[in-house]
Amino acid sequence: MECDILIAGSGIAGLFTALSLRDDLKIVLLSNADLNKCSTYHAQGGITTVLDEEDKLAFFQDTMVAGGHLNNPEIVKLVADEAAKCIDVLINAGVDFTKDSSGNFKYTREAAHSKNRILYCADQTGKEIFSKLLEAVKLKKNIEIIDNAELFDFKVHGDKVLGAYFFKNNKVYDIDSSYTVLCTGGIGGLFKNSTNEKNLKGIGLALALKYGIQLRDVNFIQIHPTAFYEKVEGRRFLISESLRGEGAVLVDKTGERFVDELLPRDIVSKAISDRNRELNTENVYLDISHLDKNYLVTRFPYIYENCLKKGVDITKEKIPVSPCQHYFVGGIAVDENGKTSMDSLFAAGEVACTGLHGRNRLASNSLLEAVVFGKRVAESINSSFRKLNVFRDQSQYVDTDIKKVIMQNWKIAANEILKVREDLKSELLDY
Repeated sequence: MECDILIAGSGIAGLFTALSLRDDLKIVLLSNADLNKCSTYHAQGGITTVLDEEDKLAFFQDTMVAGGHLNNPEIVKLVADEAAKCIDVLINAGVDFTKDSSGNFKYTREAAHSKNRILYCADQTGKEIFSKLLEAVKLKKNIEIIDNAELFDFKVHGDKVLGAYFFKNNKVYDIDSSYTVLCTGGIGGLFKNSTNEKNLKGIGLALALKYGIQLRDVNFIQIHPTAFYEKVEGRRFLISESLRGEGAVLVDKTGERFVDELLPRDIVSKAISDRNRELNTENVYLDISHLDKNYLVTRFPYIYENCLKKGVDITKEKIPVSPCQHYFVGGIAVDENGKTSMDSLFAAGEVACTGLHGRNRLASNSLLEAVVFGKRVAESINSSFRKLNVFRDQSQYVDTDIKKVIMQNWKIAANEILKVREDLKSELLDY
């Protein structure tokens, strides 16, 4: 196979990049599972925007404080400057953000934000954005989508990535491309419990290590404070931070409130872990039952329905919650245009580390980062595209047990995490 641009990943970063590229470029978009098996689809709370010129400073300060001032301040300013333009693209694509009776956008607040500046679509913001972007991508004649195609290696010539190898229907395929954009998401599938889909096992991290591509802040792995607590291992159902933004409180088994719910995620997660250790419990409770039932069912229909299936009526009962792995704050180091340290290779979304987040991502900044940098990656390629014709003719993996190669990638990613975060050893699956 051959294309101009190969994009690996079907989440918001991959879709937004594809839509922002020139129509005369042939684009192939790979997804390693069904298209909706991505973190974007499950994102509940919303997407940060910057309300006006005055809010740029507040957004900057909130993002820096949440990140422990380990953010790149120039990148934080860049995102603040470009946020509104990217939100307008989403609105023009038909994303139906929640409005009041007068037709004005409603904004919510999440942890570490100093004001209400988050746009949302009930409690399924990610699904709404994903659906509208995917509809737009499917209308593009220059974009081909290949799902259930597991990327497992790059095609490298000298210092350039010129395509990739992927596995689909028990066959190996290789695809040549002039530029490759990694939007492969996070690392949650390496963990016993995560809010991520199990197919997100850190292929971007593994390939970066294999080819000596620069990484940044790999030790910054975000734990979300409030996932629905269950004893079984697997993907945990996220209880959105927006509940706390709307007035939910965290209490221990005695009913005592023990933390300011709107502190940054790392601080709230530690407070919950400390309280569980103190009381010898495995979970605490999030209580929003004091709010009006009709309001809760309308504002949080997805969370209400899913908790009900798990035996908890959030309009009457406390929700059992505990921290679990949520987001890879670090990743492949990129510049302000999403360029990696390897020629013709870009990265955007959770797999990339732009410097926006610091040590701890500010709530709802992930979707914003993905669209800002998806757009910048595309603009960089659009302005400098030239076709590269140094390709190999045959796959080097014809007689290889690809499942072993894929498993080895997972081991590489897991071992790198252990190298920088020994404290997560008990949380990782045994690869």
